[in-house]
Amino acid sequence: MVKEWATVVRWQDGRAVLRYGSSAGCGSCKARAACGSYLLNKLGPEAEHQLEIPVSEPLVTGQKVEVGIPEGSLLRSAMLVYLTPLLGLFAGAGLVQALTESQSAVLAGGLLGGAAGFLLARKIARHWSGSADYEPVILQIGLPPSELSIDMCES
Repeated sequence: MVKEWATVVRWQDGRAVLRYGSSAGCGSCKARAACGSYLLNKLGPEAEHQLEIPVSEPLVTGQKVEVGIPEGSLLRSAMLVYLTPLLGLFAGAGLVQALTESQSAVLAGGLLGGAAGFLLARKIARHWSGSADYEPVILQIGLPPSELSIDMCES
């Protein structure tokens, strides 16, 4: 399960809007200088994303929740998004190259194959969108901000 902490922006009628930021790498080791994921995150803009999911329990603005999605679903989604257009590009270019020797026709066939792969991935993603396997779920709900207080005792 891939997990991320998010902050409640609003909750209304059983639907919560959550805000979460990009994490700076996985954080599981101290090899930040040699980690490609960490370096790529540092290059890009600090982005915050919003997500709307159903939640039966009432939440308050500012409350923290842990959201998760199964690793297999995430991997299948990534493969669909990246590999389907790439395979379409190779298939289109290969098919045209088998029929003609014109390099411009092979280029056009590759581009058309890539576009067809993209459209196929989009259609499959729409089909998958109704599946609960591809929907994030709330794993933990933190205390509301009003419930957290620190009392300092003077000795």
